[in-house]
Amino acid sequence: MLKSRLILTAAVLCCFIVACDELIPPAPEENELLDGPVEGLSNEENLQFLLGDIAFNDEVFTPETGLGPFFVAASCGSCHIGDGKGHPFTTLTRFGQAAPGMNPFSNNGGPQLQNRAIPGHVPEELPAGVVFSRITPPANTGLGFLEALTDAQLLSNADPNDLDGDGISGVPNYVTAPDYFVPQPHHQELNGQYIGRFGKKAAAVNLLHQTVNAYKQDMGITSEFDSEEPSIYNKPNQAPDNVEDPEVASSTVRNLVFYLRTLKAPIQRNETDEDIIRGKQLFTQAQCSSCHTPQWTTPVSDVAALSNKTFFPYTDLLLHDMGSGLDDGYTEGSALTSEWRTPPLWGLGLSENSQGGQIFLMHDGRATSIRQAIAMHGGEAENSRNQFTNLSAEDQEKLIAFLRSL
Repeated sequence: MLKSRLILTAAVLCCFIVACDELIPPAPEENELLDGPVEGLSNEENLQFLLGDIAFNDEVFTPETGLGPFFVAASCGSCHIGDGKGHPFTTLTRFGQAAPGMNPFSNNGGPQLQNRAIPGHVPEELPAGVVFSRITPPANTGLGFLEALTDAQLLSNADPNDLDGDGISGVPNYVTAPDYFVPQPHHQELNGQYIGRFGKKAAAVNLLHQTVNAYKQDMGITSEFDSEEPSIYNKPNQAPDNVEDPEVASSTVRNLVFYLRTLKAPIQRNETDEDIIRGKQLFTQAQCSSCHTPQWTTPVSDVAALSNKTFFPYTDLLLHDMGSGLDDGYTEGSALTSEWRTPPLWGLGLSENSQGGQIFLMHDGRATSIRQAIAMHGGEAENSRNQFTNLSAEDQEKLIAFLRSL
């Protein structure tokens, strides 16, 4: 009798375990995820990556820990879910600069609107009649590879006078670096300025610059690198928060920067599929790759895992005139109002995973499909757009399928 009960119990347990296995969904493939570290980090580097991951994805600021008093979001991860693109609900608003040079609102609310505030404070409002642009937060993966490239590599693709006659120029955005920026051997200074490579207009020279700005402008969090609270338009007398500055430790900032530097590059899917291969050929034939440069190789880096690595971001990190349709009248650094940095295309096919199941493309999320985004290309990209339009319906789908594989 006892033996029969044991056999029955074992059978029930076996069925339970099998049932649980059937209920638990399989883990996603590595090429379906944007987060995760690059291969080859040391134990110490993996620990720093983990600490940066916690700072980016787990730390949610409150008024007691320094949030605000004026802010846009309470954490980094809320705008970059799974390290992917942001949603229109997390779109930022930049304002004030209508021509290359200094933003006249730099000390009076600009460059970013703080549309939320902690209790006891009133959110900022846009100045009447001011130029502004909506900015959808970008995906974060693979940024360390882009940062590792030398200025000379970027300048090798610049053609400001279109000497090759292909209708595509490409120029760097020279910006004034913050005081805490320490130039590396691969940076080239020009008239006291340096090439920007991060942000929709390439206005941040490196990931530390980008991160410090995000802490301050997005969350109202001060750091040793920038200890002043963001200014608020026409509200100079509003009391600051009661948290002592700096509100985030320098070690946390550096851990977060390391996390961004060592996030893996997106992995292409189905690259051996015949339609994907054909789509890539059509992408090149349409001169899309003239701006969306497919391949780069990093030089030696202080992070060994980033050294001498060939990667495929599909960007040249340069500014291109995209025509009147994408001219918001706002700019940053030395960029014209119609110029935008070529956005990396890697990870494009995974964008909707972080955007609520629907894709939102272009700098402000105005395009809700890849096809719409292509149709909005003008200026230097007009010829490529027209070549796509002239493709057969079947070939258009193959080109889009290639883009979705990235």
